[in-house]
Amino acid sequence: MSIDAPDQGTTTPESGTRTAPEARGALRPLLLRLHFYAGLLIAPLLLVAAVSGLLYALSFQAEKVVYRHELRVPVGDRSVPLSAQVDAARAAHPEGTVTAVWPSYEDGATTRVLMTSPDVEEGRSLAVFVDPYTADIRGALPSYGSSGALPLRAWISEFHADLRLGELGRHYSELAASWLWVVALGGLVLWCGRRRRTRRDLVLPERGANGRRRTLSWHGSVGLWAVTGLVLLSATGLTWSRYAGENIDAVQSQLGGSTPVVSAALAPGAGSGGGHEGHEGHGGHEGADVGSDNAVADVGIDNAVAAARGYGVDGKISVTLPADGNGYVVKETDTQYPVHLDSVAVDPADGRVVDQLRFDDYPLLAKLTRYGIDGHMGVLFGLVNQLALAALMVALILLTVWGYRMWWQRRPTKERTLSAGRPMPRGAWRKAPVTALLPLAAATALVGWFVPMLGISLLVFLAVDVALGAVARVRSRA
Repeated sequence: MSIDAPDQGTTTPESGTRTAPEARGALRPLLLRLHFYAGLLIAPLLLVAAVSGLLYALSFQAEKVVYRHELRVPVGDRSVPLSAQVDAARAAHPEGTVTAVWPSYEDGATTRVLMTSPDVEEGRSLAVFVDPYTADIRGALPSYGSSGALPLRAWISEFHADLRLGELGRHYSELAASWLWVVALGGLVLWCGRRRRTRRDLVLPERGANGRRRTLSWHGSVGLWAVTGLVLLSATGLTWSRYAGENIDAVQSQLGGSTPVVSAALAPGAGSGGGHEGHEGHGGHEGADVGSDNAVADVGIDNAVAAARGYGVDGKISVTLPADGNGYVVKETDTQYPVHLDSVAVDPADGRVVDQLRFDDYPLLAKLTRYGIDGHMGVLFGLVNQLALAALMVALILLTVWGYRMWWQRRPTKERTLSAGRPMPRGAWRKAPVTALLPLAAATALVGWFVPMLGISLLVFLAVDVALGAVARVRSRA
């Protein structure tokens, strides 16, 4: 059976109504036509996202090689005080203002001192790398977002997010993320609804197949294995989007799932705020840290870190310096599962912890959001996460190439080299039962409103299809 042929249902002679198999068979041509148009027109965007996503997944290990001099040092006998390391960074870059410090978290790792500086573009910090054993400066590089992406990974990340075109480019990634889950789930339904000789042909490429059937076999079986990961990537990718992301944030806030933030305000009556952490470093929602080197009374960064350790905030941490009426904020930044993301705020006047926030106290929805974001960015399970992302991107690239190959193999006559494959015939929706068509239309309208780029592009598809149909009818009459 060819994927282009709808399943045949049966009718009940007595009642003239459609049975369930026939209803499903009537919807199949409609789904085929949607899958055809979406795959043909959205696939180039998916291909760009997949290639850049593959490069991003590999950039973590590449970063360790390219910037090894800045990131690693010989292990010494003892570390110098953190304040001395910060002073060394200030002395090396007096034009900058220290905003945060990432202390060395393992043997041989450098300390990273983040600064605002006129030498780096807006939205980035200057990361000064300090040897924790000698306080020698190992170098300085622009750093982006809470993940601390260095120039190589930051460039790839921005290209993946917006093609480095700013707000205009973000439409590309939102459009790709909006359609990825539709194409993936639609393909899953079409593939599972096919008749096949053995169950093996469902999960593995068909033996002995050739031509278009062989291409379809590989396209369907690989898509079956990759569909869960692709849908998760689509869902988490939409949280970075401009329009759907706003709707997701609104729903999350209404359900009480906003990510809590530790309150570092020192003024009486100042309360803790709420926000959506974790989107930095992968396009959108970025911002430079603010801080000050001067404080009226300051116990120092060493005492602030010691106070945080007394509350169990230790290991891989970041320290935000006091600024604008706020105290020190010491956060755990270990995003590998099980994550360690506790944080405390410390009063610089006396080293007293004025607020604390435990990851265990996050709302369930906020935790799931955190896991989804970190998984999308390849940091939730470390190297395993990055390899899984790379495999998914390779699968998406192959699925796209196979999709176009099937389109080419389906052209009417191979003698006509410029001909191309045709979609399912128009009017498939007329064969669908009203009981199935109306709920489907209502669900489509709701999803199109919640994911605007999907809704708008779907309307464009329909308008183009109607226009092409009108042109075809005029030609047939002539």
